[in-house]
Amino acid sequence: MKYVRVALRDEVRWGTWEEDGVHILAKAPYEELVYDGRVAAADQCRLLMPAEPTKIICVGRNYFDHIAEMGSQVPEEPVLFMKGPNAFNCHEGSVHAPAFVTRLDYEGELAFVVRKRARDVKPEEFEDYILGYTCFNDITARDIQRKDGQWTRGKGMDGFGPAGPWVVDGLDGGSLEIQTRLNGAVVQRSSTSLLMHKLPELLAFITASMTLEPGDMVATGTPAGVGPMRAGDVVEVEIQGIGTLRNHIV
Repeated sequence: MKYVRVALRDEVRWGTWEEDGVHILAKAPYEELVYDGRVAAADQCRLLMPAEPTKIICVGRNYFDHIAEMGSQVPEEPVLFMKGPNAFNCHEGSVHAPAFVTRLDYEGELAFVVRKRARDVKPEEFEDYILGYTCFNDITARDIQRKDGQWTRGKGMDGFGPAGPWVVDGLDGGSLEIQTRLNGAVVQRSSTSLLMHKLPELLAFITASMTLEPGDMVATGTPAGVGPMRAGDVVEVEIQGIGTLRNHIV
């Protein structure tokens, strides 16, 4: 199932993306699917961020090859940071950095969306708490991240959290091919099977410290190959079984 949030004329609605169009839901699909009977043509719908998070929890340094390329140390535990609602962005959305940013990087990632309140979740309970998976780009002002010595400002600017195009269920999130393309050229290629901290243990680690709400998103980390973008570039994150998230740098 592909879950979407769409702008349909003057409404914002949840739906499921099907071959014959978007089947509109009466409410968010976190607890159950309730259709309102309408089917909208895909070309009448503008895809929005496919969840309504209260926060995005991001995991840093979760692929060995990315740690090596950044010259960082291997962490003993998952490294976490957050992006707030100001960073939310969507498929085909534009990304614009403030003028003082001198290096803007892509970081393609797998993200999962929580479907019910999660606190002290055990690894074996992971599947009970997950709505599905989506593509994510952890846009980073690399110069600001390095200057500040911590990651809030460099990764939390307006529009720096694109996700989409939809949330897909029924996948094995621990074994998906992932690639990032910059202007059509592949710049990152890996598999989520190479994640250092696996998805169930990530959810357990996060929810031992903080409660996740329905719609909250966890971005699981980026593989090697991160690099700079400039105005006019198009960046795409494609994940097996999900699709392609595309954004425009302006």
